[in-house]
Amino acid sequence: MISKRHARLAVQALALAGLSVSLPACATITRGTSQTFTVESTPPGARVSTSNGFQCDATPCTFRMPRKDPFRATVSLDGYMTQEHEIASNYAGAGAAGFAGNVLVGGVIGMAVDGSSGAMKDLTPNPLVVEMLTPAQHEAAAREEAARARTAAAAAAAAAATPQN
Repeated sequence: MISKRHARLAVQALALAGLSVSLPACATITRGTSQTFTVESTPPGARVSTSNGFQCDATPCTFRMPRKDPFRATVSLDGYMTQEHEIASNYAGAGAAGFAGNVLVGGVIGMAVDGSSGAMKDLTPNPLVVEMLTPAQHEAAAREEAARARTAAAAAAAAAATPQN
């Protein structure tokens, strides 16, 4: 015959086992494996396609993207230069907090699930804000950048030539 004390301990052990199986990955549960990703452009109405197969016909637009992998977003608009932007998948503070929750509840299984699902990551930049440039604006911006680089190089050369005490 099982005593009441042993029966109560057995019920508690089963409840604890059920809880640890049902919450194996804190970040996966609290944050999910995907997030909204927004693209905005000036002027609006640009087409967006991503290297992982998402697309929209006119900005602003929002996608539900997997957090796990980085990708490239291509933004184009008639009369403007096509732009490509690298979107990173970086570890986020909230994801790390969910991962740390595994120490209390999910254990090694939860850590493995969170680590492989991408739930601990965020896509950046988000939103992606793109200023579309005409070919003439692009050329002017490139000339300005080259002039800034020449000025910085001249300043660095002058500083290097100045005797140090």
